Amino acid sequence: MACSSEFIEFVCNALAPLGDVRARKMMGEYIIYVNDKCVITACDNMAFIKKLPCIADLMSDAETGCAYEGAKEGYILDFHDLQKALKVIDTLWTELPFPKSRNK
Repeated sequence: MACSSEFIEFVCNALAPLGDVRARKMMGEYIIYVNDKCVITACDNMAFIKKLPCIADLMSDAETGCAYEGAKEGYILDFHDLQKALKVIDTLWTELPFPKSRNK
């Protein structure tokens, strides 16, 4: 099942306090960027984030799963506690690299 546009809009609006947020549709699902860094893979109306040590304590009680077949297991970000979700994404953002530019 693909993500609904309402879910993507909700996530983007929720992350807006962190800066420039945009979503890019990829193969029926979405990648969500904050300030040009890929922070969320959205599939089946769930937000998946990378399992990195910098957020392990914050996400210790979070569910985990794979965004799609063959994907690495990630945390499922719960937006019921918006302040925690923002803190998780802000912490994760500092550890993630900017995407490599494509040479044409």
